Amino acid sequence: MPHSPFEIESLAEFDAAVGSGSISGFRVQSVDLTGRTRLLLTADVHGAVFLGCAIAEEAARRVQRDGALVFPVVPDLPFDPYRGALYTPDELFAGLARGYEETPDARSYAWFQRTRAEHDIFAAVIRGMHDESMSNALDERLRAGRPVVGVMGGHALQRGGEEYAGAAELGRALVRAGFDVATGGGPGAMEAANLGAYAAEFDDAMLAEAVRMLGKAPSFSPPPGPSAWAVPPVTEWAEAAFAVRERWPGGGDSIGIPTWFYGHEPPNAFAGHIAKYFANALREDGLLARSTAGVVFLPGAAGTVQEIFDAATPNYYESRGEPRPMVLVGRGHWSARLPAWQLLSALAAGRSMAPRIALVDSAAEAPEALLRLGAAG
Repeated sequence: MPHSPFEIESLAEFDAAVGSGSISGFRVQSVDLTGRTRLLLTADVHGAVFLGCAIAEEAARRVQRDGALVFPVVPDLPFDPYRGALYTPDELFAGLARGYEETPDARSYAWFQRTRAEHDIFAAVIRGMHDESMSNALDERLRAGRPVVGVMGGHALQRGGEEYAGAAELGRALVRAGFDVATGGGPGAMEAANLGAYAAEFDDAMLAEAVRMLGKAPSFSPPPGPSAWAVPPVTEWAEAAFAVRERWPGGGDSIGIPTWFYGHEPPNAFAGHIAKYFANALREDGLLARSTAGVVFLPGAAGTVQEIFDAATPNYYESRGEPRPMVLVGRGHWSARLPAWQLLSALAAGRSMAPRIALVDSAAEAPEALLRLGAAG
């Protein structure tokens, strides 16, 4: 997807821009410019910003003298705080064969836990830059794309069961109906919806077989409590997902938006593009704000309840414009076990959001309900 014409995220883009003799006002993100010293010594760089670019010392001195800002590469990090693109599953799980604890995902979580406990202000700045880079890359991915449906649901849903299969079928149906699917990017219902989006490129039998394969590693055992420092033992769980991807390469795309705040919840491997955040509040609001075609809420617990009312608030006040559809799946779950439906209905009564909410029995009903609510005036 296109990004701002003043952003440079590759060496080819740098060469194209500097061909005019000026990169004044440009933002250059994480590009290795050590082979472009001669150009940097002569080009107009006033007002340019270099974010984490490798630059020869001579060139760095010259561009700063002539009015550019240089944010240096930060050493010894397991992630790039200036990266200009979303993550892929292969990037986050690189080195999985040596154990999940060796992957960039697990090492980034460990770094986050350590620096947060130390109250390191520099680390907080680094986290903030990384998360803003994620938001920028996410907007580039979604710009001029298909309407986005968010799918929320509990992380505890185990692979292989009927509810997991139903959530996967929902993701597949949404993609085939022309929507982009975005989830919280974690395990359980989130993984199922991303899996369904991945399966949209294949015949229906593929999804049933994939669910069966994943059922051999139905879950993992997280460490005791969300604040635990231990890296979760998820190697076998993750390897099962990559086995599905290897058997059926080239599946459909979708978006996962997980967080290292909940480090005991690893990202799933079926979202083609992953915007992973350190700040959970930024991640939660960003996911809901970008769900332009509405949100489907599968059965979940405290996190999903929070998401229901995070989505309801801008609908209630119309702070994002016209209210967006909200579909709660599981009549018994949302009206008896966790009666969020009654409160949501009471909030909506007499307001413009009232015709944009629905409670359905099963995930299979959600796509039609979304279309119906989206057409409601």
